[in-house]
Amino acid sequence: QVQLAESGGGLVQVGGSLRLSCTASGRAFSSYVVGWFRQAPGKEREFVSTIKRSDISAYHADSVKGRFTIPRDNAKNTVYLQMNSLKPEDTAVYYCAARRDYGTSVYFIQSDDYNYWGQGTKVTVSS
Repeated sequence: QVQLAESGGGLVQVGGSLRLSCTASGRAFSSYVVGWFRQAPGKEREFVSTIKRSDISAYHADSVKGRFTIPRDNAKNTVYLQMNSLKPEDTAVYYCAARRDYGTSVYFIQSDDYNYWGQGTKVTVSS
């Protein structure tokens, strides 16, 4: 069992940066895949980024590729979402999610792929 808590959201201007944190409680967090999703007002939740249990294999949605990274610190039970060059369309509630990593090469980009979710943190990008 894993419990997730996001933090780091807030208000930022266009072109600015924010770093979100997803901190997990529970054992063996290093064996979990972690994903970030977001949901803008009136829209469906969408995939943003995911990282496997190593801190090397990551995958990003085209909309954030080159602007977002997803570093991971297993010693701190934390996965980050570093967001740079923010745009108004990045405004959303951001959620982190986790599932066990059984070593598959597949990147999990669907909400239904994940078993555990945080409560979300709001990001607003103002122009």
